[in-house]
Amino acid sequence: MSFAGDFAGARKWMVDGQLRPNKVTDPRIISAMLDLPRHLFVVPALAARAHADEDVPLGQGRVLLQPMMLAKLLQLAQIRPGEAVLLLASGAGYGAAVAARMGARVTAVEGDAALAATGRAALAGLSLAPGSLQLVEAAAPAGHAAGAPYDVIIIEGAVPEIPQALVEQLPEGGRLVALRRRPGQAGAAVLGRRMGGAFSVTEAFDCNTAVLPEFQPQPGFSF
Repeated sequence: MSFAGDFAGARKWMVDGQLRPNKVTDPRIISAMLDLPRHLFVVPALAARAHADEDVPLGQGRVLLQPMMLAKLLQLAQIRPGEAVLLLASGAGYGAAVAARMGARVTAVEGDAALAATGRAALAGLSLAPGSLQLVEAAAPAGHAAGAPYDVIIIEGAVPEIPQALVEQLPEGGRLVALRRRPGQAGAAVLGRRMGGAFSVTEAFDCNTAVLPEFQPQPGFSF
């Protein structure tokens, strides 16, 4: 469906046609995704596709997650106002902006310099609460230990495994959500919790997003 530059109409179609039918019920997510200009977080040539029910390519093997998948991932995290949220592989920062509009204090980490620059430009024009979002250019798999602990960690894409370095940046009771996709297996959104010194993970819903390049296992050496 084409809205010929009517991005407000496209956002309403996105919410009514994709989020609500897929049990996205958190009113803060609905409100944020109705209001935030999602088309500014992709290259101008793809602005017309920004609200489609699909991942939108960002280059270098990266995507802006399809609206429904991102919304369900954020809902799974059960973010409460005032919580410290670490959002990894944030791309141009759209998901981080949604989390900030939900009332979180967000640290967004992006390792690709071009995406981080696009994010700074897009975020500069938004009306976010002062201090609610900072964008850090760094390698996502390491997290951001300088700001730990975080009540919630969100990986905005698929990973084969959850790095232990991220688990260590959660406090007791902290949550981590990600899309886990192991080689040769179907993917699933997972919710992890750190309780009693242990970290347990449960699957929530299916997904088929490609694994983030930064989180791909590196080939070992053989002699």
